[in-house]
Amino acid sequence: QVQLVESGGGLVQAGDSLRLSCAASGRTISSDAMAWFRQAPGKGRELVASINLSSGITYLSDSVKGRFTISRDSDKNTLYLQMNSLKPEDTAVYYCAARSRLRASYNSWGQGTQVTVSS
Repeated sequence: QVQLVESGGGLVQAGDSLRLSCAASGRTISSDAMAWFRQAPGKGRELVASINLSSGITYLSDSVKGRFTISRDSDKNTLYLQMNSLKPEDTAVYYCAARSRLRASYNSWGQGTQVTVSS
């Protein structure tokens, strides 16, 4: 099992930037992908960005492409989400997730960090 702890959320104004961090511990070697999801009030959980830990290939949803960047520091076992040009519609709880090898879905989750963007 992998333990994930997010940090870096907060209250910002539209157009500002934030960087979320996700510190991973435990059986991190068993993971082949990590991702950021978000959930806005009254909405379902949405995949925002993901990274393949072997190839480094990243995915960004259309709603954040060009504004957000996902990256990983393997030495620190930390996943990042750099968020620029934030919009009020980016307001949500952001969750870090990890997927074990041979699993079809993400099976380790952090507790979430709140991001609020005011207009």
